Amino acid sequence: MVLKFVYIIIILMIWCMYPLTSAQYENGTITSAQYENKTIASPPGCDSKCGNVSIPFPFGMHDPKCYASNQFEIECRHNNNTSQGHQKPVPHLKYINLEVMYIDIQYGTVGIKNPIFHPGCGKTVTGINLEGSPFVYSQNYNSFVGVGCQNAAIMLSNDTILTACMSVCYEHLEKGNDIDISSCRGSYCCETSLPPYLSAYNISTETVEVKSNIKAECSNYLLIRAEYSNFKYEYDEYNSSYWVPTLGDLKKQKDVPAVLEWEIPIHTPNNSFPEFRTDAYGHGSYNCSYTNVTSSLYPQSGWRCSCSDGFEGNPYIQEGCKLSLDGRKIIIDPTKSYGKVAMIGVFSSIGTIILLFGLWRLRKVVRKKIAKKRKEKFFKQNGGLLLEQRLSTGEVNVDKTKLFSLKELGKATDHFNINRILGKGGQGTVYKGMLVDGKIVAVKKFKVNGNVEEFINEFVILSQINHRNVVKLLGCCLETEIPLLVYEFIPNGNLYEYLHGQNDELPMTWDMRLRIATEVAGALFYLHSAASQPIYHRDVKSTNILLDEKYKAKVADFGASRMVSIEATHLTTAVQGTFGYLDPEYFHTSQLTEKSDVYSFGVVLVELLTGQKPISSVNEQGLQSLASYFLLCMEENRFFDIVDARVMQEVEKEHIIVVANLARRCLQLNGRKRPTMKEVTLELESIQKLENQCNAQEQQEELELAGNEDSQFWAAYSTTSTAGQTSDSKTSTLEIMPILIK
Repeated sequence: MVLKFVYIIIILMIWCMYPLTSAQYENGTITSAQYENKTIASPPGCDSKCGNVSIPFPFGMHDPKCYASNQFEIECRHNNNTSQGHQKPVPHLKYINLEVMYIDIQYGTVGIKNPIFHPGCGKTVTGINLEGSPFVYSQNYNSFVGVGCQNAAIMLSNDTILTACMSVCYEHLEKGNDIDISSCRGSYCCETSLPPYLSAYNISTETVEVKSNIKAECSNYLLIRAEYSNFKYEYDEYNSSYWVPTLGDLKKQKDVPAVLEWEIPIHTPNNSFPEFRTDAYGHGSYNCSYTNVTSSLYPQSGWRCSCSDGFEGNPYIQEGCKLSLDGRKIIIDPTKSYGKVAMIGVFSSIGTIILLFGLWRLRKVVRKKIAKKRKEKFFKQNGGLLLEQRLSTGEVNVDKTKLFSLKELGKATDHFNINRILGKGGQGTVYKGMLVDGKIVAVKKFKVNGNVEEFINEFVILSQINHRNVVKLLGCCLETEIPLLVYEFIPNGNLYEYLHGQNDELPMTWDMRLRIATEVAGALFYLHSAASQPIYHRDVKSTNILLDEKYKAKVADFGASRMVSIEATHLTTAVQGTFGYLDPEYFHTSQLTEKSDVYSFGVVLVELLTGQKPISSVNEQGLQSLASYFLLCMEENRFFDIVDARVMQEVEKEHIIVVANLARRCLQLNGRKRPTMKEVTLELESIQKLENQCNAQEQQEELELAGNEDSQFWAAYSTTSTAGQTSDSKTSTLEIMPILIK
């Protein structure tokens, strides 16, 4: 910072000696007039403000020449403002009739007031419809929130569930207390991320049965809101009064801030732009690129522009990007003499530099002390003392982990750029990063909000695990405002995305499904039995099963996991898990056992067999669990109606039945009747061996049939000599099959 001050003083000194007569940037000469009005937002003759909100082109008001198309038209209305006693103009996006809070052309976002919905029990309400417009709800900036007791908040589209979360209440609030909904964790309110490309949706609630004295409440609130840390405020009115951290604040509001992303559609009716904007003047003042913000069907559904480095302004209007002051080169005019002014400039500059140097030395010492105190504060705030306590008891193996600095991780993730986001969940956001040595990593930024239990829990557990099918922890960073964990990077996403978004180029074969199931079962068996202390994962689901470069399974996300003593048979905890995978016995008794993970694994196994999602929507029957539907089909002898068509084509029915029976045993309502993960692993490994024997036998038969006439004698000889072995192999396979079916 001090060096920047010195640089500015030197520039001012030269400016005092020689007034600026001309400046040159690269190969073009500019005059002082070209520096005026650098931040032109709208074409000439167009209003660029409505109230306190700037309206930059392609958005505009009044005249069609002031906006790109009718989809970007802003209507400036007057709302009554009783607090100020006069009419105040407020911008509205006319095409979708929503109030605008800000417009950002650099990041392609619009802040809006989004309504709060009160659907009531079992009813569906239609949300905002953005279809046909160049706008979608931002997945990175928004989240879906449900507030209520014993409710499942559901977002749907065409009777298909897009996302859902569940909020549970165990005790009544005392009078005077309020519910903190700034960060929902499933108690009184819940929060989940939005799906990509969200333009139209319906929302509803369903009641859920919970072992609690509090009954389900129909007076609930469902809303899409912008995350507080990511929302951009344009003026002070929204800085404090518009955010809703508690239920009391929420009851007073009709709407909350949300963020839309936008693009210029490639084919927009009455568009004043050409199909793709280019820098026709060849100055390189702005860049444009194709985007697919609003459509997942096409890689290029629209485009957006930005000013080039060294320029600033609006890239969507002619000559809207102007040279920035930081990017110019100054040319001194030697024909003019300013000796007196030069002397004053030189001495004042030297004195200022000496003063700044002394301040810089002093500031350096002070900053070291402040930085040390800040590190100590964040270390305690992020559970450093709790971690030290566990280190002293030998729970954490620090030899396997590294302590990263915030500077190192900030550089690796491009300062936690939103374009580096790999995924978002209840615990926090995961970013992709590259370390200085070129190693690709995943960095999780936790949402602690004063509760560091999940962060410390995941660090302690992963530091002890060393298994090829469990994601590896590389290190952490505690000396920051938000704690960070660093993992190995798993490149091919999670099992849920791969299974439910299959493509013909790399389909999920039966062998892959069976191998992934065996690998996950082996990892859970290791956690339950082979680790130094038994570990119950508590959130086994397909989104927490990652796939590496060879599509091998890696179990992840241990924030909800619990370690138990070897002698303990169960652990009594507050119910936590994911709707559709949650063990019913654990849900009703709050007693967590190893069989709870077995049930969740059974749901994953059914997902692999059927290719269906764990929760689906039925038109008039509400939500339907895949586990209960699978058990019903098994009882009614119509299981093959829901098996994935690709599985039916690849493998014989007898082999499918073996795996289906294993899944049914895992989904027993009585946990004692379920197998252990050790038994599940052994059975899946046996099934794999049978599959390999069958495949080898088929390949042998194909080779024998493909023999030419010259090798018929040797083929016949080989068949004769091994006939007994083949018969034995078939017999052993048929003998083992009924045992596995049972």
